[in-house]
Amino acid sequence: RRSMWSLAVRSKKGVNHLGCRAFSSSSMFVSDCGLHIDRALPHTFDKILIANRGEIACRVMRTAKILGVKTVAVFSDADMHARHVKMADEAVHIGAAAAAESYLVSEKILEAAKSTGAQAIHPGYGFLSENALFTDACKEAGVKFIGPPSSAIHAMGSKSASKIIMTDAKVPVVPGYHGEDQSLEKLKAEADKIGFPIMIKAVLGGGGKGMRIVRSKDEFVDMLDSAKREAMKSFSDDNVLLERFIERPRHIEFQVFADQHGNALHLLERDCSVQRRHQKVLEEAPAPGMSQELRIKMGESAVDAAKAVGYEGAGTVEFIFDAETNDYFFMEMNTRLQVEHPVSEMITKRDLVQWQLHVAAGHALPATQEEILNSISGHALEARIYAEEPDNNFLPAVGHLHHVKYPPVDSTTRVETGVGTGDEVSIFYDPMIAKLVVWGANREAALNKCDASLASLQIVGCPTNIEFLRKCIQHPEFKAGCVETNFIEENEDDLLSQPSDSEDIIDSAALVAFGLACSLEADPNAVAMDPTSPWVSRRRGRLNAKHPFTFELILEKGGEDPISANLMWVSDNAVEVEIDGKVRTITGLEQKANDMIVMLDSSVLKTTLVENDGIYHLFYGDKYVTYKLPEAKFGSSSVESADGCVSPMAGKVVKVMAETGKTFTKGEKLVILEAMKMEHSVTAPRDGTIKSVLCEEGDFVEGKKLIVAFEPLE
Repeated sequence: RRSMWSLAVRSKKGVNHLGCRAFSSSSMFVSDCGLHIDRALPHTFDKILIANRGEIACRVMRTAKILGVKTVAVFSDADMHARHVKMADEAVHIGAAAAAESYLVSEKILEAAKSTGAQAIHPGYGFLSENALFTDACKEAGVKFIGPPSSAIHAMGSKSASKIIMTDAKVPVVPGYHGEDQSLEKLKAEADKIGFPIMIKAVLGGGGKGMRIVRSKDEFVDMLDSAKREAMKSFSDDNVLLERFIERPRHIEFQVFADQHGNALHLLERDCSVQRRHQKVLEEAPAPGMSQELRIKMGESAVDAAKAVGYEGAGTVEFIFDAETNDYFFMEMNTRLQVEHPVSEMITKRDLVQWQLHVAAGHALPATQEEILNSISGHALEARIYAEEPDNNFLPAVGHLHHVKYPPVDSTTRVETGVGTGDEVSIFYDPMIAKLVVWGANREAALNKCDASLASLQIVGCPTNIEFLRKCIQHPEFKAGCVETNFIEENEDDLLSQPSDSEDIIDSAALVAFGLACSLEADPNAVAMDPTSPWVSRRRGRLNAKHPFTFELILEKGGEDPISANLMWVSDNAVEVEIDGKVRTITGLEQKANDMIVMLDSSVLKTTLVENDGIYHLFYGDKYVTYKLPEAKFGSSSVESADGCVSPMAGKVVKVMAETGKTFTKGEKLVILEAMKMEHSVTAPRDGTIKSVLCEEGDFVEGKKLIVAFEPLE
């Protein structure tokens, strides 16, 4: 196979892979998936290359298609059949699955642009989006980089240098140490001077990588080593800065835009305070409780920050807001389009990707600050759907997406994604599956719409944070707008999984039993058409109508005690299910593939039942539950069940501290894994002696596999 090859891929005109169509009103071209295109703006480029993958590549392509701009996708071995490849007009293969061999290789990106005749490159976010050297390389190659000049990226790419620039521009900064002396002695002395708790941040960091909170002097050195190691892997630079850690912080950021003519403005703020592992999961605009006076003041600081570095294009100025004092401090500037940009688009009715192309083509900003402030409407919320395990410290997950069903999109509901049924969540890239973005006339309406849309979202194949997000949105503190960055930590008991209600267990077990009973009399032809659906049945009449069925079911998150469901057909399409002496009557009303509308006693419910690897996933009403059968074998193999430590998720072994024959104490770090560019420590669950080490640095290990074996306890 040639090292680079081009694949022409065409889509139906005017329709994207989420069914997005466009309609017009005046000069504004509004798609039914929430994009607001101003067709009065002049033409920009004929063809652009998107140097990215997944949902952001698809997002850029949707706007480009409406504007009549042809798009070129790039893809690695892992993304050969990805959605962004199918959406593009052309696609170019650029290397192996690892980002370091494909999406991070600037020479391959520029070669793809040259071979396809792309006039400009949109970097998306991540990868090369904030790489000043790549920006310079684009300029030398005669290809327009859709983003700021390299000088601005360089200035804001260093957290320490940017703090100095902001201080000179009279933008408030957090007290801390941003110096060049990185010796351990100097850093320890500066930490003592600032006072604990402090925050260690990678100078070139972002996305929570290379960041650690240190609450005592005793843990400073270990935390510093961990932050430096993670920073080196993520950014090839292990320099750090130290800052005062604010105990009650809110994360408030401003979307800014600047052109090549010296104009700059902001498109209001976003509140991104709900975070886990220092990464955002819920974002909203405007920020709840923000006074107009404070908005104007912070907005002016954000614009001053952009002007201080000669900015151009879309950027985000992030502030940390002290909820106790109402002070705000510059944190960093992201010199690219942010993941959460859609919430700003929703309330301003502007398409920021169109603005990026417009400004990159040399045109002046298409609106004034006053026009933006006067156009604000309603409230928008974004929920990031991740493949992860909230109940296991939010560890990232990988897997095959066996079944995906997104909520319907319209002018107030957007689903930004790059994957669907049949795709993979890979160890090589970020585990975000999709972004759900909703708009409401006010915050309460937006919260209700977001919750309802999350309830209708179905994903089978890997664990997700959907239920966790719903609990966040439903939480009284979040509803009241009283959210700080420690919201998840302070409300962990409310937000993580809780035992199911007994009545809900009976309802769900009865519905699964009904599905299994239908599958026992399934039509082979129907099964061949949809083998994953347990609903498909042969006829309304049952030959064994008076013969009872008994199903033993185990609730996945309810222990190992089986639930006995005794079922009997009472009519052509109805059953009675008895569980623990309680009877449920279920009548099948309408069925299509995995979906069935049923009457449960007197309530009509929409249900979906999907089987995957012996697990039955039931979506009913606004609930989701999983069951397994007792006879199926789940859990550890005989080797994995030996006394020792197992890998909590699939990942790469980056450091092994365990040694055969060595004694250890409870909580001691034995192995460090890396997954999705984040480090995770595997610690000893008890005191003991190591029998054998079953992994080496550089190994890729599967999740739930034994990696360190212990000597048996005497």
